[in-house]
Amino acid sequence: MQPNDRVRTDAALLEALFTRAPAGLFVLDPELRVVRFNTAARGMRGMPPDAVVGRTVEEFAPGFPHEKLTEVARSVLATGNSVRRLRVSGVLPHDDSKRMVVSLSVFRLNAPGGRVLGLAVMAEDVTEQQNTADRLAILHDAQRLIGSTLDASATVGELAEVAIGRFADVVIVDLLDDVLRGRRLQAGPVAADAPLRRVVLRSVEEFRTRTPDGELTSLHFPTVLSQSMHDHRPRLIAHLTPDEPLLAADPVRARRLAEAGAHSLIVAPLTVHGTALGLAVFVRTVTEEPFDQGDLELAAELADRTTLSVHRAWQYLHERTIATALQRRLLPVRPPDLPAVDTAYLHLSGDAGADWFDVVPLSGGRVALVCGTVAGRGVEAAATMGQLRTVVQTLARQDLPADELLGVLDETVRRLAEETVPEPGEPPVLASCLYLVYDPVTGRCSAAAAGHPPLVPIARDGSLLDFEVPVGPALGRGGGEGYEAVHAELPEGSLLALHTRGLTAGSDTGDRSGRNRLRRLLAHPDRSLRELCDDVAYAAVPHRLDEDALLLLARTKLFGSDRVALWTLPADPAVVSTARTLVSQQLAAWGLEAVAADTELIVSELVTNAIRYGRGPVRLRLIRDRGLLCEVSDSNSAAPHMRLARSGDEGGRGLFLVMHLSRRWGTRYGERGKTVWSEQPVPESVRAATIA
Repeated sequence: MQPNDRVRTDAALLEALFTRAPAGLFVLDPELRVVRFNTAARGMRGMPPDAVVGRTVEEFAPGFPHEKLTEVARSVLATGNSVRRLRVSGVLPHDDSKRMVVSLSVFRLNAPGGRVLGLAVMAEDVTEQQNTADRLAILHDAQRLIGSTLDASATVGELAEVAIGRFADVVIVDLLDDVLRGRRLQAGPVAADAPLRRVVLRSVEEFRTRTPDGELTSLHFPTVLSQSMHDHRPRLIAHLTPDEPLLAADPVRARRLAEAGAHSLIVAPLTVHGTALGLAVFVRTVTEEPFDQGDLELAAELADRTTLSVHRAWQYLHERTIATALQRRLLPVRPPDLPAVDTAYLHLSGDAGADWFDVVPLSGGRVALVCGTVAGRGVEAAATMGQLRTVVQTLARQDLPADELLGVLDETVRRLAEETVPEPGEPPVLASCLYLVYDPVTGRCSAAAAGHPPLVPIARDGSLLDFEVPVGPALGRGGGEGYEAVHAELPEGSLLALHTRGLTAGSDTGDRSGRNRLRRLLAHPDRSLRELCDDVAYAAVPHRLDEDALLLLARTKLFGSDRVALWTLPADPAVVSTARTLVSQQLAAWGLEAVAADTELIVSELVTNAIRYGRGPVRLRLIRDRGLLCEVSDSNSAAPHMRLARSGDEGGRGLFLVMHLSRRWGTRYGERGKTVWSEQPVPESVRAATIA
């Protein structure tokens, strides 16, 4: 190449760099003043040379960090070490409302002899690349942080943590109240007056609002908020003014936004599958640059990610709400008022398990106390609990001993497991149960347990009674091994505490420590059962339960001689009239003459059957309970049964007579022989007067 050609080439190159190159080029002297610059760069277009040449960066571009730039420039001048791709952020020299990010490369200019002539600074506008990188970083954090729990409030709080200070200066999230309550949601537009609950309000500085966290609010119509909830589309108000038409219907909200310095706004509805869950509002107050279309897309993406997690939380809460409602519907509204025991219960719903209890009145004034748990969660566990409760009630009224009842219940659970196809990862049907029968006439108590926490029996002085119930295998795992029943005679006023594992599992040292803590809380005979339940709820239960917790308390009573009459009669047909006389006299003493005639007929038939078909002496017992109980026992285990008597038959009508005169009747079996019993209703006025 000829010298002239080289000169022309260098000149053309310099002209291209300073007139047509898209990147900015600045030449600075050793005093860091601009000697020459490229007017083609963004932000420099249209600026006259005298506004730049001879000036420092601080003078012609005050919106950039001049102190940092000066420090870097002096370091390059002193050392000759170039700086490449240094990113700085500032505002355009002629438009301070727009920020830009510039990538700077700084080189020292040396003369052929080594003299320092100054610096060359190449500036490339990387604003879009930086905005894209910032948005991707926010989306990455959103994917990593949002939705860590099945809690809708915590999820939208995580959204605010991701967005605050990086994307928005104020983040407000309101969720439909039905979402937070797990209620059924309707697809499509949301009515403007639908109740919303303020869940999150985060701000980089103090932000005044008329709606504190947790309060209910509703939207005015038509506003940008109500429109977004109606059509499920996000909206951008790049430049928010006090007379913004989309806020005209809500002047109070508009005024508060203006007072807070809000100048740009994005509204992003939280919607999934055509169903709105809530609304996220992003506001800029401190950040001078307004939201743009790219920010609107980012807000919509953040809202979508948040919505998926909120929807999962709602689905979990919705299913749990249905399961809890079903479980409560299947549980007794309140324990029956029985003369044998005083009862009270505490039931707290948790995230798993279906706990249940029952207080079942039995013949002879006895009562069955039941407490159980079905493993699993949701509607399936609640439905299984309802099935088992029905089975236990049926078996209890057949007067099965505790160990036999649990054996039949174990077989029932295993059959249910065989008939049920579990979902992937779902455990097989498994349950536990503690079954106890208390007799207020004798004070005798019988109990057996299947995989259930032990009974806590407490004496009147607060000490632990010697009544340890052995725990057999859980229901569904018995495998025919059987269960062991234990018996004890309890003093009057004993407190029996049946509970589930959820009440004691929160102890750091295990269930035994939790049981000891429970015993200490219940060792206060001066407090009512309801107060004891409250004490346990306040002191022994954490704020959030991993599983259901249930406590059933029963304080025992004894029937005295004024409520029980017992006679032993020889197996002689002549004693039937004697039995009627004894019953008549006893009913007169109790003031129950109104039912004497019916009772004498019942006693005649039962005693006659016992003498005719039974063996050994006959025991006749009257018990004044909620009704009048009449029991006849003999040593024969053969059960009486009714048969249809034809018109010419001389017998066969006795049990029909007993059935028609009784409210309930049946047979129960003891270690030797059987007892046929009958319960008659007593007029309320008579019963109130005699049992006072």
